[in-house]
Amino acid sequence: MAKIINVKGRQVFDSRGNPTVEAEVFLDNNISATAISPSGASTGAFEAHELRDKDKNKFLGKSVSIAVNNINEKISSKLKNLNPNNQNDIDKVLLELDGSKNKINLGANATLAVSLANSKCSALLNKKSLFKNLGSNFTLPIPLMNIINGGAHADNDLKIQEFMIRPDSAKNFMEAIEKCFLVIQNLKKLLKSKKMLTNVGDEGGFAPSIGTNEDALELIVDSIEKSNLIPGKDIVICLDVAANELINNKRQYSIQSKSFMSVDEVINYYKKLISNYPIKSIEDPFAEEDWESWKKITNEIGKTVQIVGDDLFVTNSKRLVKGIDEKSANSILIKPNQIGTLTETLEVISKAKKANFSTIISHRSGDSEDTFIADLAVATNSSQIKTGSLARSERVSKYNRLLRIEEELGNSSKIAKI
Repeated sequence: MAKIINVKGRQVFDSRGNPTVEAEVFLDNNISATAISPSGASTGAFEAHELRDKDKNKFLGKSVSIAVNNINEKISSKLKNLNPNNQNDIDKVLLELDGSKNKINLGANATLAVSLANSKCSALLNKKSLFKNLGSNFTLPIPLMNIINGGAHADNDLKIQEFMIRPDSAKNFMEAIEKCFLVIQNLKKLLKSKKMLTNVGDEGGFAPSIGTNEDALELIVDSIEKSNLIPGKDIVICLDVAANELINNKRQYSIQSKSFMSVDEVINYYKKLISNYPIKSIEDPFAEEDWESWKKITNEIGKTVQIVGDDLFVTNSKRLVKGIDEKSANSILIKPNQIGTLTETLEVISKAKKANFSTIISHRSGDSEDTFIADLAVATNSSQIKTGSLARSERVSKYNRLLRIEEELGNSSKIAKI
């Protein structure tokens, strides 16, 4: 039986050029594997704690040497001689060593990197692809591909943070990527024809100076049609509102302009958008503690639109159970760094599936070359993956990994149906 002999932490950098944590797990048979923790920009208040040094003399306070030292000085000795195939035991040690509800002591950026690196070691030890080591029945996810950025991800006037496309008619993953590629290329031509910038935001979507949500949606529909695809059939539109960023202290929201609307007005606005455009998914339509508004919108449009909880649930079992009980959504975004270990992530996915919630595996805006979430999406039969646009290598690396998985599965490969 192979055993862990060492765990090493180091500071590396994410796609925004900020410090983050990498962990490397070493086994006694010369096997080793690394994993990198990502970092979000639009973060929920209930996410597991990302530990940074806050020393302004080191990377403007963003260095992660304390989290790295926690791996090297606290975690490594506790995991020594443990079997990497016992992922639950590994993660239990991490949780007990931290001892807090929110990973505030070790840092979720430290625990996650170690947890995922151990899972990769286990796969290598068992001579299996990572997704095969994690699961048994496999489905390729449909990409939720970011094509226009707004909100906290771009320097423009758009309030909605992400405008995404989902190629629902794709028969395989390569075809899904091709359909998205066509829309992106036609959108780029359209933006250039209107003398708009085609620079990209944090997640690879275009970030031009667009004034209104409707303007962005019109551009997307035009791009779909110019690709000889049918809006609402071949390609649907998905939104990430990130409403945490848009609420005031009167429980009003600035969804479409600087002026604020009541909850009922916001719901009516969403209904208007849905009736005018092929929108089939809305993520974070309301703020993370506005449970009543979530219940209301799910009740009113949830039968035809995917209502996705990100900041609402933060990949947390307790918050998910509340959402299930109160019928506050019908879908959950899964971000492993929001909870801090693989075991807890898988537990949340399992609970969501039992409640017939769709599960969407997601990157973060500050991501890395690490492709773990691609394997996770396939292993858990998650219907969708959200990992940015066909731009920036930290996004494309996940798509490339999924294409390799599709090739490996061969004739048994299948893509999710929404």
